[in-house]
Amino acid sequence: MITTTTAPTTTTTEAATAVSGDETRASELTAALAALPEGHPDRPALRARVIEAWLPLAHHLAFRYSGRGEPNGDLAQTAALGLIKAVDRFDASRGVDFAGFAIPTILGEIKRHFRDRTWNIRVPRRLQELRLRISEANGTLTQTLNRAPTVADIATHLGITEEEVLEGLEGARAYNAVSLSTPIGDGDSATELGDTLGAEDGEYELAELRVALGPALATLDEREQKILTLRFYGNLTQSEIAAQVGVSQMHVSRLLARALVKLRGQLESSH
Repeated sequence: MITTTTAPTTTTTEAATAVSGDETRASELTAALAALPEGHPDRPALRARVIEAWLPLAHHLAFRYSGRGEPNGDLAQTAALGLIKAVDRFDASRGVDFAGFAIPTILGEIKRHFRDRTWNIRVPRRLQELRLRISEANGTLTQTLNRAPTVADIATHLGITEEEVLEGLEGARAYNAVSLSTPIGDGDSATELGDTLGAEDGEYELAELRVALGPALATLDEREQKILTLRFYGNLTQSEIAAQVGVSQMHVSRLLARALVKLRGQLESSH
């Protein structure tokens, strides 16, 4: 079952009704700004009035995303930035009313804010955008199918493979991170999440060494093997080894050093 968070949907009519005061007046100001030629001395002041008149719309859209881990103040500022872009880019000659143009622009700015600023672990932008597409598809399909969509449903809807959907869902886990200082348990038995993480286990390396040691020892001649066995398994001194092997203690020292060099070389080459 896919449980990604869906983005809120906002129609032009619904959002436009959120504009406080006289919406007609806001539209009139926008039309007046559009009629002024570039460079007209009245444009800066009129532009500021237009932005102020439509700010309630921007705030309404911003607060639809409230409770998702971002401060409302940051959301309001982001929406205001989108509104300013909409005011500066609006072209009345295209026959689209300002609210219909501004709402997608503001929502796009808010979504970019979530995409670029709120990921606790940085992931490639491709995965960030894929997560947003999957989230939107999840909301759409939930309504049309009257059930939670499967990975296959989302893949078909987006025209991508199921592996890409799974990759996007896996990348979404980086959106929220949990501190290693997070308490686990209650009362006196409480501990921190970081305390439950495993440490490096030297026994694994030792096990690998034991596996490689047998073949490495087999490359030594019989006398070298015997000297190493007496020294490191029998814990005999070089003098005691010399008495058993029938050579001088100095010769045992040379044989032991040579055997260790050969053994080390074999172990290093096996890794």
